[in-house]
Amino acid sequence: MHAWLTPIILLLASNVFMTFAWYGHLRHKHVAITTVILLSWGIAFFEYCLQVPANRIGHAVYTAAQLKVIQEVLSLSVFAVFSVWYLGETLSWNHLAGFCLIAAGAALVFMG
Repeated sequence: MHAWLTPIILLLASNVFMTFAWYGHLRHKHVAITTVILLSWGIAFFEYCLQVPANRIGHAVYTAAQLKVIQEVLSLSVFAVFSVWYLGETLSWNHLAGFCLIAAGAALVFMG
């Protein structure tokens, strides 16, 4: 796989795990908070198993700032899908506009 694509795929997968670790419990509010914390830590372990290699591999192609921006844009994208699909929430125009502004800021990091 291309050196520029591998970290993006790994970061995307890691963000899926992290989104479930951070927000998945919101659909299961009846579960005790200590149980939720332990489950979230367990899920986050797999996120780190993807995130750390993504950054290590990606730093050969991208700067640290670019890697962080890629991660943030992927995080918002995964979260948007997750909140609609898993949590049943809606995205309004202001959510989408805010996400677009963040993406525009991310684009600035890749300029020059």
